[in-house]
Amino acid sequence: MPNPSKSDERSGPLNLQALREEYSQRHLRRRDLDPDPIVQFNRWLAEAVEARIKEPNAMSLATADSAGQPSARIVLLKGVNAGGFLFFTNYGSRKAAELEVNPRAGLNFFWPELERQVVIEGVVHRASREEAGDYFRSRPIASQLGAWASRQSQIVPSREWLEEKMESLASEYAGREVPLPSFWGGYWLVPAAIEFWQGGASRIHDRLRYLRAGAGWQIDRLSP
Repeated sequence: MPNPSKSDERSGPLNLQALREEYSQRHLRRRDLDPDPIVQFNRWLAEAVEARIKEPNAMSLATADSAGQPSARIVLLKGVNAGGFLFFTNYGSRKAAELEVNPRAGLNFFWPELERQVVIEGVVHRASREEAGDYFRSRPIASQLGAWASRQSQIVPSREWLEEKMESLASEYAGREVPLPSFWGGYWLVPAAIEFWQGGASRIHDRLRYLRAGAGWQIDRLSP
């Protein structure tokens, strides 16, 4: 078994403990927050877009299976409104299988250029087929074909096998509309808690969390 205390001689020593960033751009006060966390999220997302952060809608999605084993991956946010946060995937994927047995999940957005995170927890349910179809048809044709070619998370023989599958589908649907796959669609995460994190000097970060309270939201400051 490898010894994590020993560095790899081929790559040289890597002192992870010395990797450190000091956060100092700004503070986050409760008076800065909108009473509605979705309004606040959209405000921060717009600032991330304005800052030209690459893929500002990229988020880590954490799920867990029935035994409690967690898994995480990066997906793209494709919609947000009062009902929650929308993303799309293959219903045969690992994340979808886990959401079927444990429909609770977490999201994390990290915008290092702005020294910000948003952490979201909630319950997940499938989007409608109409919502899935509307988004699917907005995608580039190659991405539509990719949805058909992929049996996400399953073992495949090779990269060449996938490329041949794509070529076959491109030929099959040349000049035709690509239909929405029955095994592909969206999920809405309905938030129960949303935390806004602003990096602070000396690791005294600002953490302000919204918790659902009846028809509204309770806002609390958390220790960093």
